[in-house]
Amino acid sequence: MKIAVIVGSTRKDSYNMHVSKYMKERYTDKMDMNILNIADLPLYNQDTENTPTDAVVNFKAEVKSADAVLWVTPEHNATIPAALKNAIDWLSRVDKVMIGKPSWIIGASMGTLGSVKAQAHLRDILFAPGLASPVLPGNEVYIGAVHTKLDENGQLIDEGTVQYLDTVVSNVTNWIKGLNTEQ
Repeated sequence: MKIAVIVGSTRKDSYNMHVSKYMKERYTDKMDMNILNIADLPLYNQDTENTPTDAVVNFKAEVKSADAVLWVTPEHNATIPAALKNAIDWLSRVDKVMIGKPSWIIGASMGTLGSVKAQAHLRDILFAPGLASPVLPGNEVYIGAVHTKLDENGQLIDEGTVQYLDTVVSNVTNWIKGLNTEQ
């Protein structure tokens, strides 16, 4: 199962990137996770949407070829980061590669609530007509106080968080397999 991973943070030492890399290593037997780079995407502009840069073309191709998208978002001012919104705008235009593609969302922050507000906004955005991406309800992952749950190598060391991620990954992979057999 091929999963496109879109991390909403472009920060060099991003907690959300650490979580994504941890998941990529931990779940290699369940899925092929490809962490995409959104830092090189130009700002979306309708004037150039039909002649996008190679970065946009490659980004959209990776998403299109994936079985599902994992969105890993921090929370900036109680919503998703600008870089993530920009990536979404590119995906929602012209060939609209997200239509019908399953999504799941996780996020981490230093705050106690993880990225709960950003994830709620992202869920709403994914239901927009240019995206129309189904999201499995009841499998939200909010990693609060993430800085206390990672070791110096960026590995998750909080057993409760790891066990919950194991459960969610199992639920999501079963859901995606079910969706693929329905098509």
